[in-house]
Amino acid sequence: MPDRAGEAIWVEKYRPASLAEMAGQEAIVPLLKSYAEKHSMPHLLFAGPPGTGKTTAALALARDLFGPEWRQNFLELNASDERGIDTVRTTIKQYARTAPLGAVGFKILFLDEADNLTQEAQASLRRMMERYSASCRFILSCNYSSRIIEPIQSRCAVFRFRAYRPEAVRRQLEKVAAAEHRTVSEDAYEAILAASGGDMRRATNLLQLAGTHTATVTAATLAEYATAPLRREVEGMLAAAFSGNFRDARERLYALFVERGAAGEEILRAIHSYLPDVPETVLPAREKVRLLEFLGEVDFRLAQGASDRIQLEAVLAHVALGSSRVG
Repeated sequence: MPDRAGEAIWVEKYRPASLAEMAGQEAIVPLLKSYAEKHSMPHLLFAGPPGTGKTTAALALARDLFGPEWRQNFLELNASDERGIDTVRTTIKQYARTAPLGAVGFKILFLDEADNLTQEAQASLRRMMERYSASCRFILSCNYSSRIIEPIQSRCAVFRFRAYRPEAVRRQLEKVAAAEHRTVSEDAYEAILAASGGDMRRATNLLQLAGTHTATVTAATLAEYATAPLRREVEGMLAAAFSGNFRDARERLYALFVERGAAGEEILRAIHSYLPDVPETVLPAREKVRLLEFLGEVDFRLAQGASDRIQLEAVLAHVALGSSRVG
């Protein structure tokens, strides 16, 4: 068993230190490299799902732009923790108005999860971006650009980060596994790729969860130590619902919650990834469309704080009813 004393977080340990080391996002990285080479950049808005490299890109750009002095010219804030107007008027203003160090001529303020800022705070931030643009460039990161007010979007170059392709995630996982002296089976890779859905951070964390306990990672060790529901478990749960056995499907769902500690969002994501592979003899295309539409509603409800169990039971009921219509 690997020594867990002082185990580092693999996501941070293997985070690319420069733009040249970043995997994926081929449409974005070359443009960021040109900013670093020219020592000039506009305000930036990074939008996209979690785990797609937004924070990594901001950190790598700062390192490439400022070199050894990057920490003195880079401030990272999380809008989820400090989302009010007072933060904009105090912390952000105080940093933006001070002079940069070095020859670049400006500093960078990276505001993560900027879509959590209140409307009032965003309006104040827009004024800061205008007033202090000579000394400070802003990089805003968000999951949903629609939550950023239009006056801010119009002042930024918008970069839309997309979920990583499976081959890009696989290459990174292989690199990490080799560096950590772990052997990963093919079925484990497939399970991680299916569970992560293009989220590099999630994929790396799943590998570490299983790899911390054993030097050989398999689908079985993932099932034992990681919380993400595996493909075969979701298949079994849906198969019961497709057959009309709602009670069995619900028991399998509860096992995912209780025995695996899986979250509702994880189970919903696994269901969503599996649906395209369900044969039309089991669930015709029309019923798949109806179910996908319902999954979108459930995803929204979960994001608003609805009960995981009730919402996922509703999904299984929807599957069972759809199957009965087919029958």
